Amino acid sequence: MMPDYHVHTVLCKHAEGNAKEYLNEAEKRGIREICFTDHAPNPHGYDPVHRMEMMQFGSYKEMITGLQGTRTARVLFGVEADFYQGCESFLATWLPEQDFDLVLGSVHYIDGWGFDNPVHCHVWESVDVGYSWRRYFELVQKLAESGLYDAAAHLDLPKKFGYRPSERDLREMIGPVLDCIAEAGMGIELNTAGLGAPAREIYPSPLILSMAKNREIPICFGSDAHKPNQVGAGFESALEMALEAGYTHYFTIRRREKTLHPLPRHL
Repeated sequence: MMPDYHVHTVLCKHAEGNAKEYLNEAEKRGIREICFTDHAPNPHGYDPVHRMEMMQFGSYKEMITGLQGTRTARVLFGVEADFYQGCESFLATWLPEQDFDLVLGSVHYIDGWGFDNPVHCHVWESVDVGYSWRRYFELVQKLAESGLYDAAAHLDLPKKFGYRPSERDLREMIGPVLDCIAEAGMGIELNTAGLGAPAREIYPSPLILSMAKNREIPICFGSDAHKPNQVGAGFESALEMALEAGYTHYFTIRRREKTLHPLPRHL
């Protein structure tokens, strides 16, 4: 089983369970490596209901690192650091100080709108879908250009509730973003949480994944688990999708240095 590089804990305020419970589930499923990636705290008051407080970060680090070397599965210390206007002033200094193994980059807000939040799903009915996707990808491109991240999380997250641009428009939007991701030496994750969303599709779509393969952007796998029983969910489908896109390798990471490994042919 490939490593699961996108796992949350109760500290992010919208997940259940502590790190040990997620690790127990990983070992049951034969996952030999797991990276915890709770949402990074910040001092700017950004999205406080979906992340730990600054003063809780020490507890998060202790919870994760305290499991390292104690079990069959390898435990990595990571973070999902949201990109938002002005975040660089904090993250550029804070991230290198923490000894992370993996820093996932994500975008969850478009001009103050939590577009992937079920509470705000109705807003999609009154916005220009194409414009919203363009604004989203503008932010993802800035994320890549910042040089702060190792991999982009759930790359086409705006499709979560089924609102999508045309394939032609999507190709035109995503091309420059993928170019920036490749130039930055970043990877992307195959995030299986989309299978349980209204979109019923892994992030990113097969089209985007094939375009990423053409640019030799490396991949990893993430369940985006918010409950212990979600660890590794949908990885069979993600592996099949990666192989169909032409991928032969995935990456593991240690102290933010990637290493490629052959993909299994099946799970």
